[in-house]
Amino acid sequence: MDHSFLSALILLLLVLDPLGSLPIFIPIMRAVPKERRTRVAVREVGIAFCVLFAFMFVGDSFLQVMHLSERSLEVAGGVILMIIAIRMIFGSSGESAYGLESGKEPLIFPLAVPLLAGPSAMATVLLLASRQPDRIYEWIGALSTAMLISGLTLVMADRIRKLLGDSVVSAIEKLMGLVLTAIAVEMVLAGLKRYFIGGL
Repeated sequence: MDHSFLSALILLLLVLDPLGSLPIFIPIMRAVPKERRTRVAVREVGIAFCVLFAFMFVGDSFLQVMHLSERSLEVAGGVILMIIAIRMIFGSSGESAYGLESGKEPLIFPLAVPLLAGPSAMATVLLLASRQPDRIYEWIGALSTAMLISGLTLVMADRIRKLLGDSVVSAIEKLMGLVLTAIAVEMVLAGLKRYFIGGL
């Protein structure tokens, strides 16, 4: 399943799911003083970007060391995305999934990792870079744009929730989950097709 810059950007946005992160992000940030919330959000997004950026460049080496083929990675990535999509559609978000000590400012966990740079995001950037390494600059651009959009969404979290309301945010997340389900199925089918046909 080859991607363009736009399709990679949309895929990354679906995987990062900034709107779906709001129900977790907002309660966690309540313990942070208002004057520091923007700084903390930017810091956590920056850390998540660095983690995913690193995964782009260790992708080939990781596959070689682990003796994994691109086809197995594509199928595995599709399965992970499918699980995330099902949780987006049927699951309920909450801060209980990412326990944080009361009154403690988040650092890396749980906002940067695993809320933003989680297993699905890591698998996605790894797959993009390993499938089409000659277009690495496009993937870096797509990742940078997706993280910028996610960062702006988190910085404006309270305003977005007040403007749209919980029900609209939830509906958008479920719609994104449906789209992500189709992408996950396509990734699995593409990996299986390459496996059985034997092509690259």
